[in-house]
Amino acid sequence: MKKLCSFFILILLLNTTHIMAQNKAKVLVLIHSDNGGTYELAKDIAKGIESENNAVSTIKLVKASQNPTLKGLPVATVDELTAYDGIAFGSPVYFGNISTGMSEFLSKTVQLWTNHGLEGIPATVFMSAGSGAGKELALQAFWNSLAVHGMVLVSNGIRGNEELNKAIPQGNSVLGITSMASLKDVERPTKGEHHLAELQGKNFAKVALALKGTRPQKNISIVENHQNFNEVLKQKNIILPQVPKPAGNYQPFVRSGNLVFINQVALKDGKIFNAGKLGAEVNEQQVKDATKVTMLNVLSVLNEAVGGDLGKVKRCVQLTGIFNTKDDYTKHADLMNVASDLAVEVFGEKGKHARATFGASSIPVNSSVEIQAIFEVE
Repeated sequence: MKKLCSFFILILLLNTTHIMAQNKAKVLVLIHSDNGGTYELAKDIAKGIESENNAVSTIKLVKASQNPTLKGLPVATVDELTAYDGIAFGSPVYFGNISTGMSEFLSKTVQLWTNHGLEGIPATVFMSAGSGAGKELALQAFWNSLAVHGMVLVSNGIRGNEELNKAIPQGNSVLGITSMASLKDVERPTKGEHHLAELQGKNFAKVALALKGTRPQKNISIVENHQNFNEVLKQKNIILPQVPKPAGNYQPFVRSGNLVFINQVALKDGKIFNAGKLGAEVNEQQVKDATKVTMLNVLSVLNEAVGGDLGKVKRCVQLTGIFNTKDDYTKHADLMNVASDLAVEVFGEKGKHARATFGASSIPVNSSVEIQAIFEVE
């Protein structure tokens, strides 16, 4: 009898725990972070959200990051936003505005806006500033973007001032906590800023819980053209090398508007692969192998240019192949087909491009090939 009673008590406890979990507000802490400052605040926001055991939080990025501190964080999708009872948005301050990464993510929410998908969901904001100049403008810009969606904007209000060190500048604001990350000789976020962020999360959780279940549920399917290119590359057994380091005073890529410009040679593991002139030191097959190595370098640099999300590549615009050949050589196009085929293999129709191919009497560092590439990206 005692065993039977214990069993029923255990079932009751499990059911109670399940019901309590269901009654908690589900809050997304959605951030873009460059150097980890916004992420530090996000952890405090999340801590505050869960402090009274009435909400659960999840920290996600708007785009993949190569920063070791951020690399393991999951990346959010637009279509999951409607599943939360509240969203805390965090971003660095870019010239009195939200960051490019956050702006790009919000630009994908047009379909949510047209379908009122985020209407009625509470939102709060926090930011990591440099010197602190322009932080209020940036916070207001953030609020404007979310107000267009009809989100319920939750301010930080005036709270936590007693914990602030008045001897140093602080990132306090009624619109949301900020941290002035670039000030020297002061740990950022400060103890006071950590405390304010936690209070903001705690306050926000109460609002999210109070409004939980008060808006009509909408199943909105967001059509995204982004493939998971990590899976594409894995399936095709294509391994991108590390981005080659510049050998001089230049960048691996330059972005101008929506165009990314890249130049690469046949560098592999820090050495030129199959170096030399075609017909003298190397044959056609060796040059084709070097062309593949060079194009992989191009794709690796492109991957860095789009923050690790090759789904942002709208198309390959132009490839130019330059080959280290003798004056009478005429089969440059056959050599360049290796690079063109690889672009189409990775990007499909978006990989088809305009092309130029020619020979040169010599190429820097005695590479047998150089590829110049132009890509259009989001």
